Amino acid sequence: MPTVELPAGQQIPALGQGTWGLGEDPAYHDEEVAALRTGLDLEMTVVDTAEMYGDGAAEQLVGDAVFDRRDDAFIVTKVLPSHAGRPDTLRACEASLHRLRTDYIDLYLLHWPGPVPLDETVDAFTVLQDQGKIRFWGVSNFDGVDLMELTAVQDGGAVQTDQVLYNLVHRGIEWDLLPACQRDGPLIMAYSPFDHRGTVLRHPAVAAVADRHGVTPAQVAITWVLRQDGVTTIPKASTPEHTRENHGALAVRLDLEDYAVLDRAFPPPDGPRPLEMI
Repeated sequence: MPTVELPAGQQIPALGQGTWGLGEDPAYHDEEVAALRTGLDLEMTVVDTAEMYGDGAAEQLVGDAVFDRRDDAFIVTKVLPSHAGRPDTLRACEASLHRLRTDYIDLYLLHWPGPVPLDETVDAFTVLQDQGKIRFWGVSNFDGVDLMELTAVQDGGAVQTDQVLYNLVHRGIEWDLLPACQRDGPLIMAYSPFDHRGTVLRHPAVAAVADRHGVTPAQVAITWVLRQDGVTTIPKASTPEHTRENHGALAVRLDLEDYAVLDRAFPPPDGPRPLEMI
């Protein structure tokens, strides 16, 4: 398993697991738990979730999957901007810890920028670190200006990750945010590598590259994201078979011809773009 390094020096797997949309139907609970546990077996130990996902149902699913394997997992969860004030963040973290069935969170993120002053949120994160309830903190859906504002507040430089939308369809961060983070941090964590609408997996160019290598379009999509230095990605899988398929992307080796085909189908940005998010 290739790894990437957080600014604090912690190594984490480049390929993890997402949970958006999981945990919402009890009929699929056991299979979804098995999918996450299969990922742990395959060293895909970063498990990303959020208090927003299914109103806490995804966190509960993660808790069910890792409660007896806590040391095998690097749990990432997120606090809503509406809970980003100091006392609300402390309460939200306690609720997430309860749903996750753990006494600490590895990486706690602010889900997107909101109306609460960033110094309040950072102060709450610092308190939670001091209490041993979170190990690291970061943000999600922050553009370059947002990150500059964040790092200007006291202790804001301790930010470890910026989790953002990045895939073949949504390449805007390549113009400015990605190179800046590769140079100075924080680490980019790419969500939705397949694109939530399925555009990437259905595209004939992706299918052609996949056929050329005898792999799946999903594996091509993951391999394309992971070509970037200092980037980790968190594709969702709802079955053990899908988890193993995602893991198989690590064995895929695309060449310059493949990347040229994909660039023609999904051109890189030719200028700055507003940060996209879902």
